[in-house]
Amino acid sequence: MSTNEVMGRLEAAVSALGDVDVSAWPEDTLKERIGDLSTALVALDAVLSRVADEVRARGLRIEEPVPA
Repeated sequence: MSTNEVMGRLEAAVSALGDVDVSAWPEDTLKERIGDLSTALVALDAVLSRVADEVRARGLRIEEPVPA
C-alpha cells in the first residue's frame, strides 16, 4: 500500500471517529454496548501506540499541529 493510501485511510479513520458522539447515546444503549465499545477503544489505543512508537523509534517527534 502506498504512503498516500495509508494517509488517506488514516484521515478517513479520524473522520469516522470524529463522528462518534457517545454522549448522544441513550443510557441503555451505552450500557448494552459498553463491552464492544471498550474492546474497540482498547484495540484502537494499542494500534495508535504502536504506530506512534514506530515513529519515535525512527528518532522523530509527534507534535500537535499549530492552529492556523
